[in-house]
Amino acid sequence: MNYNTDKKGYYGAFGGAFIPEMLYPNVEELRQNYLSIMQLDSFKQEFDELLRNYVGRPTPLYFAKRLSEKYHTRIYLKREDLCHTGAHKINNTIGQILMAKHLKKTRIIAETGAGQHGVATATVCALMGLECVVYMGEIDIKRQAPNVARMKMLGATVIPATSGSKTLKDATNEAIRDWINNPLDTHYIIGSVVGPHPYPDMVARFQSVISEEIKSQLTVLEGTNRPDYVIACVGGGSNAAGAFYHYLNDISVGLIAVEAAGKGVNSGESAATSVLGKVGIIHGSKTLLMQTHDGQITEPYSISAGLDYPGVGPMHAHLCKSGRAQFVSVTDDAAMQAGLELCKLEGIIPAIESSHALAIFEDKAFKPNDIIVVNLSGRGDKDLSTYIDYFNL
Repeated sequence: MNYNTDKKGYYGAFGGAFIPEMLYPNVEELRQNYLSIMQLDSFKQEFDELLRNYVGRPTPLYFAKRLSEKYHTRIYLKREDLCHTGAHKINNTIGQILMAKHLKKTRIIAETGAGQHGVATATVCALMGLECVVYMGEIDIKRQAPNVARMKMLGATVIPATSGSKTLKDATNEAIRDWINNPLDTHYIIGSVVGPHPYPDMVARFQSVISEEIKSQLTVLEGTNRPDYVIACVGGGSNAAGAFYHYLNDISVGLIAVEAAGKGVNSGESAATSVLGKVGIIHGSKTLLMQTHDGQITEPYSISAGLDYPGVGPMHAHLCKSGRAQFVSVTDDAAMQAGLELCKLEGIIPAIESSHALAIFEDKAFKPNDIIVVNLSGRGDKDLSTYIDYFNL
């Protein structure tokens, strides 16, 4: 079985491009050009140079000695939190801003949940001198205030989404409406492996630098380029897509995706799409989606702003239903404790999104000689107010 996309943008039964007619020219222009542009030597050289000298790649693959000792296995952390802007998101925004330049676009729009994608987009727009508009849920604006300030300092206009749950889903709706109304000069930088084809494939390709580096770094550190497991948190799924990408079709490597159970899978306040989701259409893609029996989208919940999305990217829907990846749901409480544990054992404050991936070690036992890579997708200073409130610090 193939776990990459086919020519029509499908991962098995999931994917495609389900879009309104007014959006068709924008998406079709991108679909017809993205692969040929990415293959240009000039594009690859500029992309690689910016990743190396601006983003700070390669990011370290760090052996977490004390964490490994506690859980009696060998745990490496892929330190995407050390990227410029503090998360893996900038790998994709660097790629898409160069794509926009090749397509002669002069205005950039984006959506953001935790704020990391918004900051990354505002950063590259400042770097390239392009207008930047970021849509963000009103609730997320309040709980991610430092990232909102960063976006504004970088010259972006932040527009609150005030409909629905006032979170990531609603910010995405507003960004799509903007794109429909500004088809000629605007490029929409989607931040995850969601949306109509070619976005899931394009974003995964830009993020695949993560697993490409894991392979070369593990060869030096362990004498093999194959870990036994790669673990990553999943909301839309961009960091997991990047960490999994070069191992998708190597079934000797176990893939574990950790999603947000919120206050419990059956609590009514959850974002555990693999358990609660059914096949549906969201933001232009056929995928797993939390919905009522009559097809209305169920409002997601997670203490982590980056994981409270009611669906998952089509690649991950395919990995889940095909059994290629194991999907695990982690509650708010378990994630917060795992985040605090990493602080105390390794001196690293993780983003709450990443803390979900770390929580798996309390529930799942690994062999002493297993080589495990956890993708540490972002740093936790943006979440300090949530950590302070939760632990009463």
